[in-house]
Amino acid sequence: MTTKENKVKFGLKNVYYAPLTVEEGGTVTFGTPVRIPGAVNLSLQAQGDESKFYADDIAYYVTTANDGYSGDLEVALIPDAFRKDVLKETEDETDKVLVENAAAEPAPFALLFEFAGDVKAVRHVLYNCSASRPNVGSSTVNNAKTPNTDTLTLTASPLTSGLVKAKTTASTPDETYNGWYTKVWQPAASGV
Repeated sequence: MTTKENKVKFGLKNVYYAPLTVEEGGTVTFGTPVRIPGAVNLSLQAQGDESKFYADDIAYYVTTANDGYSGDLEVALIPDAFRKDVLKETEDETDKVLVENAAAEPAPFALLFEFAGDVKAVRHVLYNCSASRPNVGSSTVNNAKTPNTDTLTLTASPLTSGLVKAKTTASTPDETYNGWYTKVWQPAASGV
């Protein structure tokens, strides 16, 4: 187990999604993580307003709401499995064509990913994500074949328990770290 902390972060890889289900009674369960290959860029901004209470001619009490994150995930190509599981596109049984329907409601999911570091990659999970439909576009090929990418606009909201995000640390046990992409890590009931 590594105990030396990273000084820097760079890169993006091992992006996975895990379908989220809220059971009757509010219990949250996650499906098995599914890889989204071809991660290009992830840019998420913290969401939440700051509130200031003034007294004694100063900002006497300052608080910030944690409304999660919002931003974009850019990938080489959105996998058909994600389109079916999350965006709720349906596949025609006879002709195997994916169909987008205006009445379909996207499904929530957890997003797992990692950033490399100078010592060890840091693995993250955002627990309650939603994705909007990606734009459709490409461009002609000229003297070079430059790949086009797909971008998903994401919102990562808190779960009803308040959980938003988790990440590994230099002290994370190897068993937890190595199993990060086999199931969505959640704190023990008494832990957080």
